[in-house]
Amino acid sequence: MSFQRRLTRVGNRIGVWMYRTLDGRLSSGSKRVTVLMITTPGRRTGLPRSTCVRYLERPEGLVVWGTGSGSPQDPDWFQNLRRVTVAHVQLRDRHVDLRPRELHGDERDAMWRDVILAEAPEVEKFARKAGRTIPVAVLERG
Repeated sequence: MSFQRRLTRVGNRIGVWMYRTLDGRLSSGSKRVTVLMITTPGRRTGLPRSTCVRYLERPEGLVVWGTGSGSPQDPDWFQNLRRVTVAHVQLRDRHVDLRPRELHGDERDAMWRDVILAEAPEVEKFARKAGRTIPVAVLERG
């Protein structure tokens, strides 16, 4: 495992601990950036895996995307999300189970362009660095 990947994993563990301990109160460092904690079973181990991810609230649900900070492959948390029918989400001090739905084709492209890039244009640099189509999902109420 590369040094960068190990560093990312350690950072994620610290972020998850802080989110749980502080109920997400210091999750982003910015009032403009919203962060949730998502927990799904690991696709290989089946053990619960949690990570903090940025989201945008839309009428259809919570929109999340997997830039992986510009990694050339989809992040582990998004790969795990693809394999579940329900994901546990913590929004600050609220806990809720939501149904993930990955977007594809025109629906994904419209969400990426019209919502994500419109509201969080800074994520474009990670997409360019990654050199791949960034996966997008909506977390919907069951």
